[in-house]
Amino acid sequence: MKKNFKRTLVTTALPYANGPVHIGHLAGVYVPADIYTRYLRLKGEDVILIGGSDEHGVPITIKARNEGVTPQDIVDRYHGIIKKSFEEFGISFDIYSRTTSKIHHQTASDFFRKLYDEGKFIEKTSAQYYDEEAGQFLADRYITGTCPHCKNENAYGDQCEACGTSLNATDLINPKSTISGSVPVLKDTKHWYLPLDQHEPFLREWILEGHKEWKTNVYGQCKSWLDMGLQPRAVSRDIDWGVPVPVEGAEGKVLYVWFDAPIGYISNTKELLPDTWELYWKDKETKLVHFIGKDNIVFHCIVFPAMLKAEGSYILPENVPANEFLNLEGDKISTSRNWAVWLHEYLVDFPGKQDVLRYVLTANAPETKDNDFTWRDFQARNNNELVAILGNFINRSIVLTHKYFEGKVPVAGELTEYDNTTIAEFASVKDEIEKLLQNYRFRDALKEAMNLARIGNKYLADTEPWKLAKTDMERVATIMNVALQISANLAIAFEPFLPFSAAKLRGMLNMTECDWNRLGEMNILATGAEINAPELLFEKIEDAEIEAQIQRLQDTKVANELKNKKANPIAENIDFEDFLKLDIRVGTVLECTKVPKADKLLMFKIDDGLGGRTIVSGIAKHYAPEELVGKQVCFIANLAPRKIKGIESQGMILSAEDFDGKLVVTTTQKEVAPGSEVK
Repeated sequence: MKKNFKRTLVTTALPYANGPVHIGHLAGVYVPADIYTRYLRLKGEDVILIGGSDEHGVPITIKARNEGVTPQDIVDRYHGIIKKSFEEFGISFDIYSRTTSKIHHQTASDFFRKLYDEGKFIEKTSAQYYDEEAGQFLADRYITGTCPHCKNENAYGDQCEACGTSLNATDLINPKSTISGSVPVLKDTKHWYLPLDQHEPFLREWILEGHKEWKTNVYGQCKSWLDMGLQPRAVSRDIDWGVPVPVEGAEGKVLYVWFDAPIGYISNTKELLPDTWELYWKDKETKLVHFIGKDNIVFHCIVFPAMLKAEGSYILPENVPANEFLNLEGDKISTSRNWAVWLHEYLVDFPGKQDVLRYVLTANAPETKDNDFTWRDFQARNNNELVAILGNFINRSIVLTHKYFEGKVPVAGELTEYDNTTIAEFASVKDEIEKLLQNYRFRDALKEAMNLARIGNKYLADTEPWKLAKTDMERVATIMNVALQISANLAIAFEPFLPFSAAKLRGMLNMTECDWNRLGEMNILATGAEINAPELLFEKIEDAEIEAQIQRLQDTKVANELKNKKANPIAENIDFEDFLKLDIRVGTVLECTKVPKADKLLMFKIDDGLGGRTIVSGIAKHYAPEELVGKQVCFIANLAPRKIKGIESQGMILSAEDFDGKLVVTTTQKEVAPGSEVK
């Protein structure tokens, strides 16, 4: 049975403030949340969109340690970058705050303390690794050792990134602390646990029986967790960065980030609405919706609801429309490998094209399964859909209005059967798009909106007003009135999806309001109303722009491969006397030319301090000849001469070969006299 709510509270997963945000974040969480919120606002409903940065946890302390700065420096930097990216892409948060705020620390402390005072936690003492030299307990990521499964010597205490196996720190062979390098010892420590197993009967009933309407990927993951049986989960940890545990004797312990982060939704709402926040969190007539990625399903569908239920005064989420993952060019997006399209970099390369990315990410949204972003598809959707369909129809309509009717909405005459058929296609569009949006099917809703533009294009192509203008201006007036009313409908329909383009279109049409309830009407623009000069809504993206993006990713892949490669094994030992037989000298390159009919060979004329010599070297694919003239190079002077392509080569130029096969000639740090010996 459908419930009626007075208001809606929309939250988005808190991005981790140890790096910028990328297209995977946008596609999985923030664009869908923004579409949904904008749609509800257009309907005139009471809705707020709550977001913020997650600023606690071990990855932030590790990044700070690696950079020699404080954790606060890290979160300040990335909170600013993330917040700006969301603003630039039109994610219309009512508040975007952070978990390092005073109000959050107080809210999270109060939440923990209430559960603690009511006996809702269990206390357990366990042995954890402790760094005696650093004087602190070690989080899993601060411990490395040999993986017991694949023997990778650099496995972390929580996971081996070589074989992907999840680990406990105590599983590692030869563990060591990354802080001091010393061998850690096991030491008892006390922590508080949320007994999820005690909440399992409630969660099983609430989710599996009460929310069968949830997306299949969400429902299925919840059922899997519940069927495996829930276990108590620690809500505190030994670290000095985070919300201190508000219990006497808990010095050096903070709330585990998974516990404090979702409370950020509450604290951010308090910050936005200090006097009325409880209406959105404690009134049963509020609909709570969490937008998240699939990696957060268990926290928002099982753990956070258990926390809220244990506290007792909060409402529970009505829906958690989690998306799956977005891949990039067939490979999983990875921040550590820099395999991503970063939002702040996108706008440098494609200024003013926020809506193009919003469109493509929505059209390819990973709503029930992982999906793939490719730059070729990005270009095709822009050129073949946004430019050729939506942009083309709007431009035609406004250009023809200015050409034939002095930029004013003409009076419509008698409608033909074809006019009425076209208009009828718009009559049900509002209900259809609404149904899709209310069921979190944003990809299909976008298709419906674009179909309206297709209808408009077909209408103009079929009626051909530019031909009728020679004989029947009354008919042209009717056609252009219908075309302009379609344009006004498009300005409303695309507002949730493409807010920048929709606003630009409304400006051209002189629409002073955007009322969702008028979607489907064919009298939105008044007869005689002024239409402003046309502007292009979208522009074609050229091949060269796409090639540059693909090349950037290819360069990233090559760099990652090089980083992961290891040097070749050392050759067998030789006697020192054998080394002394080599006469290595420094010479200055006087001339360098390509050897005819030999792609790999360069011929050098070398000043060797002894009258000069010629050397042939196979480095033509790595250097242009002119790059080497005047350089000093190291060469073997006592190598027996041999003929190469008819040229007598009197030595060998020394080069270093990189892991990718690139050759770099060996030289000296400072210039020396030609003929100097290398010792």
